[in-house]
Amino acid sequence: MADQLTGKRGLGQWQAYFRKYVLIFLGSVIAAAGLELFLVPNHIIDGGVVGIAIMLSAVTGYPFGLFLIVVNLPFLYLGYRLVGWRFTVATAFAIGGLAFWTAYFGPIQAVTDDLFLAAIFGGIIDGIGVGMIIRSGGSLDGTEIVAIILDKRSSFSVGEVVMFFNLFILGSAGFVFGWDRAMYSLVAYFVIAKMIDVVLKGLDESYAVMTVTTRHDEVAAALTEMGRGVTLLHGEGGYTGEQRKILYCVVTRLELDKVKNIVQTVDEQAFVTINPVHDIIGGRFNR
Repeated sequence: MADQLTGKRGLGQWQAYFRKYVLIFLGSVIAAAGLELFLVPNHIIDGGVVGIAIMLSAVTGYPFGLFLIVVNLPFLYLGYRLVGWRFTVATAFAIGGLAFWTAYFGPIQAVTDDLFLAAIFGGIIDGIGVGMIIRSGGSLDGTEIVAIILDKRSSFSVGEVVMFFNLFILGSAGFVFGWDRAMYSLVAYFVIAKMIDVVLKGLDESYAVMTVTTRHDEVAAALTEMGRGVTLLHGEGGYTGEQRKILYCVVTRLELDKVKNIVQTVDEQAFVTINPVHDIIGGRFNR
């Protein structure tokens, strides 16, 4: 029996790894299509190492994929030291895939020479691909690893450091390709960032609702009738020391207003906090 369970766990791990690298492979294909069919031919860049590689390729004439690999090598080493070998292997696989597929799509003529359309649709396609890679545990941007190091050694957050790097890189595009291309690159960057969020979080966002109320039984019953599970947490007032029960419930964006109306109808004095939920694993939640 123990051997059978071990075998099932091992098979499940291999299936998870296979699915992970298939998604990274597909993400690299999609990202390469967005870059080579829309952005790169129109001298519109992305942020991070990809943007640096695009500019170096344009200045020197050497392939984009070559610079993508070379510039990322020190970041891969830092990722191995700080994050672990699994992240490093997944990132190396994604970078290698992107380098290969950009070389494949490179000779193909650009879909459009309209800069605005290239920035929008190239950003959408590239963002979907990059989002798939990130969701699968990989990365294409070594600047995030540097941001993690600086976050530990300075007062700046990871997001602030990444934003600084990208503003510097996107600003450099003005000197290489012209300021109109730099502005279109900024548009593409925001589209890519939004599409990454869509891939990571989904269009139909969910929210965790925590409610502190003296009429917890009535509120719980109303939420249960709505088809949502409710968990009761035991709490205590920090000032009064009064024992309270806290209701925890996860709902969709479309159900959020209904939940707020239910709580306010049952108890106008209830205290409610609402937080976005990115991933839900297990339980009986059904979107």
